[in-house]
Amino acid sequence: MVGSTPTDQERHLALLGASVEAGAGRRGCVMGPDALRTAELAERLQRLGYAVTDQGDVAPVAVDGLTLGGNARQAAEVAGWARSVAARTYEIMRAGGTPIILGGDHSLSMGSVAGVARHCAEAGRELFVLWLDAHADFNTPATSPSGNLHGMPVACFCGEPGFEGLFGDEPHTTVPPSNVTMVGIRSIDGGERDLLRDRGVAVVDMRTIDEFGVAAPMREFLARVAARDGLIHVSLDVDFLDPSVAPGAGTAVPGGATYREAHLIMELLHDSGRVASADIVELNPFLDERGRSAVVLAEMTASLFGQTILDRPARPIS
Repeated sequence: MVGSTPTDQERHLALLGASVEAGAGRRGCVMGPDALRTAELAERLQRLGYAVTDQGDVAPVAVDGLTLGGNARQAAEVAGWARSVAARTYEIMRAGGTPIILGGDHSLSMGSVAGVARHCAEAGRELFVLWLDAHADFNTPATSPSGNLHGMPVACFCGEPGFEGLFGDEPHTTVPPSNVTMVGIRSIDGGERDLLRDRGVAVVDMRTIDEFGVAAPMREFLARVAARDGLIHVSLDVDFLDPSVAPGAGTAVPGGATYREAHLIMELLHDSGRVASADIVELNPFLDERGRSAVVLAEMTASLFGQTILDRPARPIS
């Protein structure tokens, strides 16, 4: 909740499914929200003492005739999802809730971040985005090799050109690129590389993690957020994790985060008391092994909201 300091157990967590797969290059993400529900995500959070409501799945609005130029694929359908997700995420936050968006492919973050950023701007709080992903997702319609919009959400919510018309007349708010930190990156396209450098996006690639671990760069990120009294939107892509940990990813890349590295990140985020919203995306149950990835993501989300081995004092969101 923005603007007050509830303890964990006073917070209301609102689960919202977004079964979009129009932004991805292969089918299967449409089943992601239900797989996370089957993995008892809501029950895990309730056991931590939260009030949890499952608000079902958002439905996309109809968008006719939208094209974004370049080779962007299925722009109108993705725009319909983005507009609906932005509106619902904004409504949840205005009502005092903490939205957790269950995907669905990563294009949904065009909407979720826009909605969260809008509410934070109205409340006078600065929003930071932590992007946990194998990919930077900073392509634009002009730079994308594939045209798949799940590779473009960060560029979109950072206000890069090429996405004009995606929200139509709907209100939305962008995030400064300098407020985005990417962790776990190990696959970047050439056009993205140039944009990331020019825009000043902080990128913690897997080599950095290999050399310094996850704690040092995470503490640096959290200190920067705290110095500006900011709030955090966490966007967790299943392919952030190594495929040996979570195989249910349509764009898996070897060499990802280990189970413990990922949990430590989530635990540090919870300890900060600054997580205002989250996305859990790109789970493709068709590619999973007996629900293994869904369970791992549910466990990661529980860690993000306070599940620990030992009891620790609850931190209020600042």
